[in-house]
Amino acid sequence: MKNNNKTNLLPIVEYILELDPMMRFAAIIDLKGNVSEAIMKEGKTSLKSQKEEEHFCKQVAIRRKIRKQFDKSLGPVNYVHIERQRVTQIVIYPKHKTVYVTMEPNMDMVRKLEIIDKIKKKTSNL
Repeated sequence: MKNNNKTNLLPIVEYILELDPMMRFAAIIDLKGNVSEAIMKEGKTSLKSQKEEEHFCKQVAIRRKIRKQFDKSLGPVNYVHIERQRVTQIVIYPKHKTVYVTMEPNMDMVRKLEIIDKIKKKTSNL
């Protein structure tokens, strides 16, 4: 089922942020790179300006299209995991939306994988 109603996305973003105290940010992005819903966790500050965040979301959509070119030979992407010095970034590709989350970089890898699995299950219908 395609979900384009922004108000229906808010509970999903809230759910993602509540998965762990080390979650920082969660966004649901359409296939053109427009933010459908996004929340910065209370008490956390953004590491990017709003303009940088919007640009990053556009780039997420572009990279998704590029990765799709390799689906036939390599299979579809399960998720993208980026470890940076100051933040961990995770990108998940449901059918019609893209889920982008950030978390503290010092979170245990097993815990990160558990969170990815929960996000994939929660957003599989998007």
